[in-house]
Amino acid sequence: MPGVVVVGAQWGDEGKGKVVDILTEHAEVVVRYAGGPNAGHTLVVGGEKVIVRLVPSGILRKATKCVLAQGMVIDPKRLCDEIDELKKRGYAHAEELYVSDRAHAILAYHRLVDGLREQTEGALGTTKRGIGPCYEDKAARRGVPMAALRDMSVLRDLVSKALAAWRPVIDALGGTTPSVEEVLAEIEPLAARIAKRLCDTSALVDVALRENKTVLFEGAQGTLLDVDHGTYPFVTSSSAIAGGACTGVGVGPTRIKRVIGLVKAYCTRVGAGPFPTELNDAIGERLRKVGDEFGSVTGRPRRTGWLDLPALRYAARVNGLDRIAITKLDVLTGLDKLRVCVAYDTPNGRKREIDTSLIGRDLDRVTPVFEEHDGWTEDIGVARSMGDLPKSAQKYVAMIEDAAECEAMIVSVGPGREQTIVRSRVFA
Repeated sequence: MPGVVVVGAQWGDEGKGKVVDILTEHAEVVVRYAGGPNAGHTLVVGGEKVIVRLVPSGILRKATKCVLAQGMVIDPKRLCDEIDELKKRGYAHAEELYVSDRAHAILAYHRLVDGLREQTEGALGTTKRGIGPCYEDKAARRGVPMAALRDMSVLRDLVSKALAAWRPVIDALGGTTPSVEEVLAEIEPLAARIAKRLCDTSALVDVALRENKTVLFEGAQGTLLDVDHGTYPFVTSSSAIAGGACTGVGVGPTRIKRVIGLVKAYCTRVGAGPFPTELNDAIGERLRKVGDEFGSVTGRPRRTGWLDLPALRYAARVNGLDRIAITKLDVLTGLDKLRVCVAYDTPNGRKREIDTSLIGRDLDRVTPVFEEHDGWTEDIGVARSMGDLPKSAQKYVAMIEDAAECEAMIVSVGPGREQTIVRSRVFA
């Protein structure tokens, strides 16, 4: 069967880790196609929490082949640390990762620049992991592809050229530019270990698709953080939408059979940027606490808010969603009334969907139009079918389906792998 893309339909943190973990029960290959170690995916299996940042969520399935594709930026040290941690927890097959030799390496100076910029006025609220500066180097054609780890003389030359370009920036930001030797000292002990995993992952995935294997493309962040289609400039530095799977992996669009959008039952956002439905009150704090809304990479509290349907309609359009998966429905349990943003009032009239006039800073100036829905008090963590849910919860799910104009194939009612209502199979 051709590939299936799983993409965040909001501002990221929609629960991709759990959903990908569930879907990979029937996937033979899982491919991360964008982002870097800023994309923490949390999985809970048998009551044990596992957080992956670079490694695809499919790593918990021993039979699943996991691939880090060329659209990613990869911190070699963090990758090795993550593999070691997974092995320590019993996932010895983490050693069998396939890494694109065309993905770009995040090095010490990328992290340095990222951290220095976050100390300046107008900081974007990045995770300071060096992702943005690494993508800058890639676009400026002075990046360090992972293939360079095969040859230290090539790596030295590339690092030297990159440092020459970054030195004036680092000086202006008040930092001290590391030497080539200092940068290489961190990488050299890891080079051989990573080099043995490097390959042409585009060809590898193509072979899998030609052999009719089940291939899952795992996104990072969310639609509204996409560098082209998100709330620019408060976005990530890569293509987070479904179309990014094609460029980030190196497969044609005809290889994509289905696109699944992940929708949290409410909204969250990290870092700076517009957030029309944000709650700065007791309910917002309750969502944060009950939903454990703290960054899996940084630990910082996420901003919380009511579900935003105009944003969801936009995500459905730009991703071409044909299925959705609803996560964290259980977090809303106990609230008497639920508010949902159904439109925005703007200087140009009422809008039911984000458009290009709103996608940037102007989104901060809209007035959300809310509707109220009945909540529920029953424990839904034990529900295994839609009929097990309270009527008001069923109506809430139906409302989300109407906005996205597609079926909710999965409804998550708790953090555990088993706390999931599966209504249809993606690889059926």
